[in-house]
Amino acid sequence: MAAKLKKGDKVVVLAGKDKGKQGEITSVNPSAGKAVVDGINIAIRHVKQSQTSQGGRTPQPMPIDLSNLALLDKNGKATRVGFKMEDGKKVRFAKTTGDVI
Repeated sequence: MAAKLKKGDKVVVLAGKDKGKQGEITSVNPSAGKAVVDGINIAIRHVKQSQTSQGGRTPQPMPIDLSNLALLDKNGKATRVGFKMEDGKKVRFAKTTGDVI
């Protein structure tokens, strides 16, 4: 099945503690159905000190389920993603505007 959301897409969170926040996808794990979004689902992780880095508490974005994310169209609204054939290739498009993503 083709991926509806990819790295670099602008998304909005639909559910959870960060509902309504927007961000950009930094990585996607299709087998787990999760993605990491900049500034969303931040957790504090305790890092042990090493010779090269200072230890302490560091904020780190954690994965969020793909079902809780929606793509932003050119108007900044949440939209669903569809697929269509264009010049013999399968392309993604926004269902609200019909624009190719």
